[in-house]
Amino acid sequence: MTIAQAFRAALFATPLLAGCGAAELLPKASERPDLYVLTPKNTFREDLPKVSQQIAIDLPIASAGLDSGRIALMHNPVKLDYYAKANWIDRAPSMVQTLLIESFENTGNIIGVGRLSVNLRADYVLVTELREFQVEYFHDSGPEAHVRVNAKLVRMPERIIVGNMTSERTVRADRDSMPDIIPAFDDALGGVLRDIVEWALDTMHASAP
Repeated sequence: MTIAQAFRAALFATPLLAGCGAAELLPKASERPDLYVLTPKNTFREDLPKVSQQIAIDLPIASAGLDSGRIALMHNPVKLDYYAKANWIDRAPSMVQTLLIESFENTGNIIGVGRLSVNLRADYVLVTELREFQVEYFHDSGPEAHVRVNAKLVRMPERIIVGNMTSERTVRADRDSMPDIIPAFDDALGGVLRDIVEWALDTMHASAP
């Protein structure tokens, strides 16, 4: 095919695409999932130490099933599924990374915090892993939001792990509906965020040279 023939083929194909209409190419409003976001922690214990070091928050590690924008659920302990019409506003690890950064900032007790990817000259790096981040339906009490995060604090530039901890929360939803499940998830993650932030600041303060 010559260049002229290719040009004419593209020219005459254009109306066929245009005739479909943009609305027909997009999912119908009824098919789009509702988007949900969780909130950072902004209340901490009063004797939290102030630190002069900077910390970089690495993107949390997660299994393939949890490394998703879909909201995970489990009807039994060995099978992971997802809600059909409800998503997180971002992939779960990215959302938790952002909430960790905001939670550290909300303490007002640290000189600098940011993402590891922005090449922040950090004194410490926080490495985390999402080990549980789903709603569970195999409890007698009804659906429960289950969050468990492991955290390691690495001192730079030596790359020495100076602390390791795991925080876990389960919060029961009042009813089996997203308006009740999301607040339960928010409470569960909020407790974990507070634990990690307070532990990290305590450890940074204790391990400072």
